[in-house]
Amino acid sequence: MNGKLKPSQYTLQNRTKSLSARLKSFYRDVMESISGHERSYTSGSINKAIFMLAIPMVLEVCLESVFGIVDIFFVSRINSSAVATVGITESLITIVYAIGIGMSMATTALIARRTGENNAEGAASSAVQSIILALFISVLLAIPGIFFPKQLLGLMGAEGLIINEYSGYTSIIIGGNVVIMLLFNVNAIFRSAGDAVISMKILWMANLVNIVLDPCLIFGLGPFPELGIEGAAVASVMGRGLAVVYQFYLLYKGIGRTKIYKRHLRIEPKVLLQIVKLSLGGVGQYIVATASWIVLMRIMNEFGEQVVAGYTIAIRLFMFTLLPSWGMSNAAATLVGQNLGAKQPERAETSVMRTAYINSIFMVIYAVIFISSGEFFIRLFTAESEVVEVGALALRIISFGYLFYGLGMVMPQAFNGAGDTTTPTWINFVSYWLIQIPLAYFLAIHGELQEKGVFLAIIAAETIMASLSLIIFKTGKWKLKEV
Repeated sequence: MNGKLKPSQYTLQNRTKSLSARLKSFYRDVMESISGHERSYTSGSINKAIFMLAIPMVLEVCLESVFGIVDIFFVSRINSSAVATVGITESLITIVYAIGIGMSMATTALIARRTGENNAEGAASSAVQSIILALFISVLLAIPGIFFPKQLLGLMGAEGLIINEYSGYTSIIIGGNVVIMLLFNVNAIFRSAGDAVISMKILWMANLVNIVLDPCLIFGLGPFPELGIEGAAVASVMGRGLAVVYQFYLLYKGIGRTKIYKRHLRIEPKVLLQIVKLSLGGVGQYIVATASWIVLMRIMNEFGEQVVAGYTIAIRLFMFTLLPSWGMSNAAATLVGQNLGAKQPERAETSVMRTAYINSIFMVIYAVIFISSGEFFIRLFTAESEVVEVGALALRIISFGYLFYGLGMVMPQAFNGAGDTTTPTWINFVSYWLIQIPLAYFLAIHGELQEKGVFLAIIAAETIMASLSLIIFKTGKWKLKEV
C-alpha cells in the first residue's frame, strides 16, 4: 500500500479522533460547570443548561448526605446502640429537614423567578426575608431538642442505653438545628440564582471540617477530648456552622448574582408573607413525607435493635443514592423558575422532561449495583451478621423501585420551581399516608412479613407518587402559576 491507510484504518482513525474530541468537550463542560462562570439558563441549549446546573447541584446534595454517612461510619465503631441512636435522631431531625427544605422551595421559586425577570433588587429582598424566617423557626425547633431529648427518644420507642447514655447526641443535633436551616436556605439563594457552584463549595468546606473533627472528638485523638457519640454531633454542628458564616460573608461581599446591602436588612411584611405562604406548601409536603418515615422507624422498632441498625444503614445508603437525583431535581426547579420568569413555559417543560429521562437512567444503574452487591455496602459499616442481613435485604428490595424514585423526585420539584407547592403536598399525602403507612403496618405486623413488609410498602408508595406526579404535570396547569 506504500504507506497508505486502508479504508478500515481511516474509519478507525476518524472514530478515535471523534471520541477524543467528545471527551475533550465533555471535560471542558464539566470544568465550566464547576468553575462558577455566570451564564444564562433561559436561552441556548437546554441539554447544556441541565448539565451546567446539575453537576454542581448533584455534588452539593451528595455532600450534604456525607454528614450522615461519616457519622454512621465512625459511630458504628462504638456499638449498634450508638448506630440506632443516630438513626432514630435522624428520623426526628427530618422534621427540621422538612421545614428547611420547604422554606428553601419558597426561596427557590421567588429568587429564580426574580432572576429570570432580571430583578436583582427583588431577589435580594426575598433572600433577606427568607433568612429572617429561617432564624425564627429554628429557635422554636431547638427548644424540645435542648430540654426534652430523652422524651423524644422515648416516643420513638428507644430505651435503655440509647435514652440513658446517648441522648446527648440528640440534644446537640436538634438544639443546633439553626445551622441546618440556614445552610439549606442560603444555599437555595445561591442555587436558584444560578450560582450552584457556590453552594457546592460551601458544603465541601462543611464536610471537610466534619470529617476531620468526627474521629477526633468521638475517640479523643490528640488534644481533643473523648466525647463519644456526642463528639459526632459537635463535629456536625461545627462543620455546618462554619459554612453558614462563610455563606453570610459571600452574600455581603456580593460574590455571586445575589448581593445583600444594608438597605435590605429589614423586615418587609409583604415579601415575608409571600415566603410564608409558599413555604407552607413546601413545608407541608415534606412534613407529610418525613413524618411518614418517622412512623416507619417506629414500626421497625418492633423488631429489635439489630433490625433498626440494619435498616438505618440501608436507608442512609438509599438516601445517599437518591441525593444525586435530588440534585437533578433542583436543577429542574431552577430551570422552571427562571424560564417562567422569562416567559418561556415550553422551554421550562422540555427542561423537566429531559431531566427526568436522564435521572431515570442513573437510578436504574444504582438499582443494579445494590441488587447485586447490597451486602458488600452494608459490611462497610458493620460486621454484625444480623445487621448486615437486614441491611442487605432492605437495599435489594427497595432498589426495585429506583426507576420510579427518580421520576417521582423531578416532577414535584418542577411544581415547586413554578411556585406550586400545594400539588406535591397532596401527592405526598396520598402516597405516604394513604398507601405507605397503612400498607407497611398491615404487611409487617398483621401480614407477618416483619421488616420485609416495610420495604415493600416503600416501593408501592414511591411508584404511586411518580405516576400521580407525571399525570398532573402533563396537564400543564403549573405553567400558569404567578409568584
